[in-house]
Amino acid sequence: MLEGLFDIKNDRRLSVYLYRAGFCMWLMYLVLGAPALHLYKHYRQDCGVLCFVLMIFGFTASMVYDYFHHRDQYEVKKKWLFISYVILAGLIYFLEFRGHETSVNLDWLLGLL
Repeated sequence: MLEGLFDIKNDRRLSVYLYRAGFCMWLMYLVLGAPALHLYKHYRQDCGVLCFVLMIFGFTASMVYDYFHHRDQYEVKKKWLFISYVILAGLIYFLEFRGHETSVNLDWLLGLL
């Protein structure tokens, strides 16, 4: 049943589904900011991060299709995928690991500048 869905080399459906799920999480992020839903406010940040992750995975799946069928679009998307992965890594670092006793020390990056 799902063998055709995960053929991302020849089918764009999985990337479209991931984009749609990411858009739904973005809508949930907006809705959870409403004053009437203050009881569920603690889920708002989770919806925002999940929205970003789902859209990045959808973008990655669409790039596999473009690699085989639209090489010029693939080359343009390649740099944006790298930038989005850097932003995602930064979000995960600052939201999850920053301020804990097990945080990663990134002071060596300042020496590169």
